[in-house]
Amino acid sequence: MPSIDINCDMGESFGAWTMGADAAIMPHISSANIACGFHAGDPGVMLATVQLALRHGVALGAHPGLPDLQGFGRRDMAMTPAEVYALVVYQVGALQAIAATQGARLHHVKTHGALYGMTGRSRALADAVAQAVHDIDPTLQVYVANRHMTDATLALGLKAIYEVYADRSYQDDATLTPRSQPHAMIEDPALATAQVRQMVLQGSVRALSGRDIAIRADTLCVHGDQPGATLFAQQIGAALRADGITIAAT
Repeated sequence: MPSIDINCDMGESFGAWTMGADAAIMPHISSANIACGFHAGDPGVMLATVQLALRHGVALGAHPGLPDLQGFGRRDMAMTPAEVYALVVYQVGALQAIAATQGARLHHVKTHGALYGMTGRSRALADAVAQAVHDIDPTLQVYVANRHMTDATLALGLKAIYEVYADRSYQDDATLTPRSQPHAMIEDPALATAQVRQMVLQGSVRALSGRDIAIRADTLCVHGDQPGATLFAQQIGAALRADGITIAAT
């Protein structure tokens, strides 16, 4: 039977400020990407999110981002590979320690926002991220969706998990439509579900141009900060199960 992981960015609240509906979404996913305090999150939120994920049997992932709380990690920063290496080690190590206090281990690492975009444009930065993950724990899996990050991951013998998106549209080169452009986000659960079915069952995605583009789908991302994210996760999960697709972390 075909299977896919459903992942969601979690733990992005900070102090008295709340982001997302983690408690509502967690029962409908199989892996959580937990913010590590740089782009979002704080130590208390990180611990609470790890505990919530474990209660629901959801795999734990570190979601390191740029040190930019005000910009939510979605603004590029000029950083050297050495700086990127250090910030990934710092963040993944922090979540790894929190998981250990709960008798758990991390399952994967997925970079956030602008940091991920920067690795897509710079192989040196992608290498820095992959090296950091390898040096922390070479059994960690890396969620990838761009060529540089994929190649850097595989070059170090790490396991690459190919990520696709339910709520984002695609371009002809299989990259995501930039958020600054029209129709970047898919807000209709029915359209999102149809896109996911095509990716999982046919190995392709229909780009905005109307062309069908080949794509590999190991894990499916649902953005927790999007309005209606819980409904997205519920409907997509139900549709996939109805098609005989198992939902589970890799």
